[in-house]
Amino acid sequence: MQEFFEFGLRARVQYKAGLARELGALVQELAAERAFIVADKGVVAAGLLEPVLAGIEGFAEVVGIYDNVPPNSSLATVNEATEAARAARADLIIALGGGSPIDTAKGLRILLTLGGEIPQYEGYNTIIQPLTPMIAVPTTAGTGSEVTVVAVIKDEDENRKISLASRYLMPDIAVLDPELTLTLPPRLTAATGMDALSHAIESYVSTENNPFSDSLALASIDIIANHLRDAVHHGSNLEARSQMLLASCMAGVACSNSWFGVVHAISHAIGAHYPVHHGTLNSIILPYGMQFNAPVAPERYVRIARAMGVNTGGRSDEEVIADGIAAVQKLAADCGLPLRLRDVEIPESALPELAALSVVEAAMFWNPRDATEEDLLNLLQQMW
Repeated sequence: MQEFFEFGLRARVQYKAGLARELGALVQELAAERAFIVADKGVVAAGLLEPVLAGIEGFAEVVGIYDNVPPNSSLATVNEATEAARAARADLIIALGGGSPIDTAKGLRILLTLGGEIPQYEGYNTIIQPLTPMIAVPTTAGTGSEVTVVAVIKDEDENRKISLASRYLMPDIAVLDPELTLTLPPRLTAATGMDALSHAIESYVSTENNPFSDSLALASIDIIANHLRDAVHHGSNLEARSQMLLASCMAGVACSNSWFGVVHAISHAIGAHYPVHHGTLNSIILPYGMQFNAPVAPERYVRIARAMGVNTGGRSDEEVIADGIAAVQKLAADCGLPLRLRDVEIPESALPELAALSVVEAAMFWNPRDATEEDLLNLLQQMW
């Protein structure tokens, strides 16, 4: 019997196709007058800014649009965006895009409200007061950052990723509009979808798992197993896009309450040194992380296999788990993603350093199985 757990969802979540064009009512509820938008150039080029601007018109003045966000948000990016928002006297931040614009917006609202520098807020629960209001509008179905208490910002000088976590970091409102994901290219659809799957699986086996996050994680796994292929190969399929957006959000809520493990520890270590998409890295690492953890949580990996569509009747746990892991890897392969670290140009010579960095990553704290640096080096060699 579980002795204690805590579950929270600070953000309001609204879902509807075309909802971006109705943002005005939400802006009005937040009593905002000066909106500052954070996006990236890909989002702007895809025309996704237009429905948001149309939705705000007549309800608030758009006092700035910052779209110089890289694939992995950085301290320099957050500082630059904050200066622009401060100069514009913004009283509302709207993040439009994937994980990087949303994390940039989270970092921006910290500095806009509290001042200082991002590194001084590193860690967990260092932010203990409400921040400038924020609406998150995801255009990818992957990070779930629109409902998470986490932001990850890269320190390019030190080649590391700074993790920030506080319930006050969660956006006030998450707007899920599947129409905004229709233009996402197949490769990014696949990578972000596998990112969401890694969130669901890692939160389900985390040492902080609880009945509420478990239910969201398992439902997310089931949805992704059934809809990611269609979203990748038939990008105009609004039903598949809708289901993936919901699954991503559900996984985001789950991992925000139960945290991560070895997959994210290794991914963060690699991502700080090599420019590989976070979701792509998680996709490569996930089957090996599952294999590593399965001996200490076999009953949970059987449930994961069942959610992935594996037949469990009359078979041993070992067989079911092996098929579950194979199903995850096949999903990635079917969606055209790389399956090995060598495929994304990670040099074999870097593996010992990456193992040393991974073992001290915060995500390892919640992994169900303890790992030494040697264990992680062996795991990296297997996935190389």
